[in-house]
Amino acid sequence: MFWLVFGLIALALAVVGIVTPLLPTVPFLLLAAFGFSRSSKRLHHWLLGHPVLGRPIADWQGRGVIRRRAKWLASGSMLGALILSVAFGLRPVLLVAQLVALCLVALFIWTRPEA
Repeated sequence: MFWLVFGLIALALAVVGIVTPLLPTVPFLLLAAFGFSRSSKRLHHWLLGHPVLGRPIADWQGRGVIRRRAKWLASGSMLGALILSVAFGLRPVLLVAQLVALCLVALFIWTRPEA
């Protein structure tokens, strides 16, 4: 039961992450797949076979790749999050910390192979 709830929460966060610039999608999809693999074969197969949600999971699990479109979307979302932080007037120390974290994430994303 724990893994099922874990998978459902991760899936919900992934879906929210599709439209929210601060919340990543693919890591939560991977966590959902992990949770479903330990709790529900039906949900696990559904998620992996989903035409939209299953593709990044298969790309990552199979070859460790991130599609170029996903890289650009992630980079745009990170830039949007940074712009919002500036617009909301976050303190400079927080902006620098956010900028460093976003740059490290972008570095990781852009150094992964592409499909």
